[in-house]
Amino acid sequence: NKRWNSLVAPEGQLYPWDDKSTYIKSPPFFEKMGKDVSKPESIKDAHVLLNLGDSVTTDHISPAGSIARNSPAARYLGNRGLTPREFNSYGSRRGNDAVMARGTFANIRLVNKFLSKAGPRTRHILSGDEMDIFDAAERYQKEGRQVIILAGKEYGSGSSRDWAAKGPWILGIKAVIAESYERIHRSNLVGMGIIPFQYVGGQTADSLGLTGTETFSIDVPDDLKAGQELQVKLSDGRTFQVKTRFDTEVELTYFRHGGILNYMIRRML
Repeated sequence: NKRWNSLVAPEGQLYPWDDKSTYIKSPPFFEKMGKDVSKPESIKDAHVLLNLGDSVTTDHISPAGSIARNSPAARYLGNRGLTPREFNSYGSRRGNDAVMARGTFANIRLVNKFLSKAGPRTRHILSGDEMDIFDAAERYQKEGRQVIILAGKEYGSGSSRDWAAKGPWILGIKAVIAESYERIHRSNLVGMGIIPFQYVGGQTADSLGLTGTETFSIDVPDDLKAGQELQVKLSDGRTFQVKTRFDTEVELTYFRHGGILNYMIRRML
């Protein structure tokens, strides 16, 4: 109609990103990507960002509801001149990675074994400080330290959400060690280059006596095979085995590229 046809729209082949927009932002997925595939990165002295139990859902990982006024996402939006009534929801701001990263694990019902009550908080192991999960992840990144997640059964259950994998990637999470995974979420982790490890032989974090205060090291070989078992070395000298939940050669290919997004871009080059 006339009204639609009279709308002014930018021309050209590239989208003109608006730095002032709080809804649509250029994502960081390709900022460190090179043209050639690099060797897989091993896990070296990684700290545990979150120590979780069973049935952590994608809504725990990436909630779609309202943005709490005391959250990192609220501070980000407030610093850009928005009032609480303008915050809207995480679901409506899924085009802004800065909001979605701050909303990762921002569910008030998240149970983290590091803390005595539920909420979107964790403990920075080195300092002992209790803080928002995004702030802790940001501090670990500034310190140059890798982070992982410990989880129980059915990690990533519930509805499939791409940001439940994208958000952890932005937080710098390199791997998850869980008892089992929801099928689609495990695949989404692989698609973002996050390694899904699984305990073997019926072992769990509890049976192994893991507190989450240890650091974790896992050598990832260049010729990694689908389903290969690898050794986890703890800072206290203990070791145990985990299974690498890359279930197909295609998933291994995505991982070697740093995720499916990098893989598709390199195919286009």
